[in-house]
Amino acid sequence: MLSSTWNFLKRHRRKFIFAGVFVGGVYLLGKYAQRKIQELQEREAAEYIAQARRQYHFESNQRTCNMTVLSMLPTLREAIVLRLNSESLTALLKSKPANKIEIWEDLKIISFTRSVVAVYSTCMLVVLLRVQLNIIGGYLYLDSSVGKNGTTPLASPDVQQQYLSSIQHLLGDGLCELITVVKRAVQDVLGGVSLKQVLSLQDLEEELSEVRRRVEQGHKALSWYMMPDEENALAAQACGLTEHDVTTIKLLNETRDMLESPDFSTVLDTCLSRAFSRFLDNVAEFFRAPEGDSACHFQHAFLLSHVSLPLAKIIPIVNGQIHSICSEIPSHFVQDLLMVEQVKDFAANVYETFSSPQELQK
Repeated sequence: MLSSTWNFLKRHRRKFIFAGVFVGGVYLLGKYAQRKIQELQEREAAEYIAQARRQYHFESNQRTCNMTVLSMLPTLREAIVLRLNSESLTALLKSKPANKIEIWEDLKIISFTRSVVAVYSTCMLVVLLRVQLNIIGGYLYLDSSVGKNGTTPLASPDVQQQYLSSIQHLLGDGLCELITVVKRAVQDVLGGVSLKQVLSLQDLEEELSEVRRRVEQGHKALSWYMMPDEENALAAQACGLTEHDVTTIKLLNETRDMLESPDFSTVLDTCLSRAFSRFLDNVAEFFRAPEGDSACHFQHAFLLSHVSLPLAKIIPIVNGQIHSICSEIPSHFVQDLLMVEQVKDFAANVYETFSSPQELQK
């Protein structure tokens, strides 16, 4: 029995060897495939966790953007009111001076100027902070990803403070220049319009569109009011730049590149169109159809073209709009700007660019 079995094995040993090798190979291949699948699953899980973490960080960053905008609006409002003080003129009018018409003319220009400046500067504040905080947010994400390896932070607290302080240009020199440009445009467009002239909302919209055209087709791009063309003052130093200074200059240059991009111009223009539309909606609340005229309530277009007010009555309405435009309490005006889809998409693109590992190689 054993002899016959041994003979059988000898006759077919090659087959058995081949079968053994085959089975062993299949087993090893299976183990290899199992290990690779496990590695792939682990990598996919790690990528999913990293993506979820980055998404959470991005969404948290957007909430910070919104809160920062709201916290800075009172400062912006105070800066505008300080430079365009209409309250002193309204106080003079209450004293019934002899030059009442002259004061009304000054009030007309200042009221429209400060509301238009408020619209422009609020839009600029919204989009500029979106760019700055998403650039810095992207770097902070990278710092949190690699910081445990002892790598030098890309955005240290000192760099963050130095970089974000550049917003003061919009609240200072940029705002002063914007006021000058807008005031000139308002004077050119409305300076010759009589205080007694009646204007409909449609007329008012056309006048504001002309003011916008003159402002936006001026010698300076709108991005200049947010950040000057010249190199940051830090770069003017011939020597003595610290590592933090160099990093801050890099961030400012990257920001300037973003502000000068076609995508940014499109986003800012979308915000301005939305903001001026909301501004007119707010003013429209004060235009009332004649009592008993049902046609005015039937069609909004009728309100736009037929309900009119003398310019002298529109001036106080326009003058008071700054308090809803630059309101730290979330108003429809500010909420509209914060919720503009193009702003959200642009912010996501900026964050994606500066939170990618390729930034570490630059």
